[in-house]
Amino acid sequence: MNELHIREAGLDDIDTVLGLIESSGIDAPGTNDRAAAHANWPAMQAAGARLLLAERDGAALGTLTLFVLPLLGHHCAPEAVVEDVAVAADAQGMGIGRALLHHSMALARNAGCYKLALSSNLKRVDAHAFYDHLGFERHGISFIVPLKEQAE
Repeated sequence: MNELHIREAGLDDIDTVLGLIESSGIDAPGTNDRAAAHANWPAMQAAGARLLLAERDGAALGTLTLFVLPLLGHHCAPEAVVEDVAVAADAQGMGIGRALLHHSMALARNAGCYKLALSSNLKRVDAHAFYDHLGFERHGISFIVPLKEQAE
């Protein structure tokens, strides 16, 4: 089996990334608006998003989005935030998510970040065990306020 390759995704990869997000269960299959995702790309780029794509033998297997946020606290050290960690359903358990997160940790470390944070829905018990195994610590309490109704 060939080596896993992680690269930064571009606009041409949006449909592939959406497929991974749907395959992983983050969003239901067929619920993403491809045109809206393409239109959102410039805003993501302006916000400093780094969309990572893991591939093996030309097949996209996983993705995540990494943000490095400048802060005033913590002696102006930035914080890294990971969102939308998605591994194709048939590739889960093969080290794809681990490789993506380790790659993100290295990028965050190189950017001088004092921490890398992510959140996970309470229902995703398997994901929590995965994050625990990677050395993430359960820290504090995460609060959200839904700002827009979403189709389930």
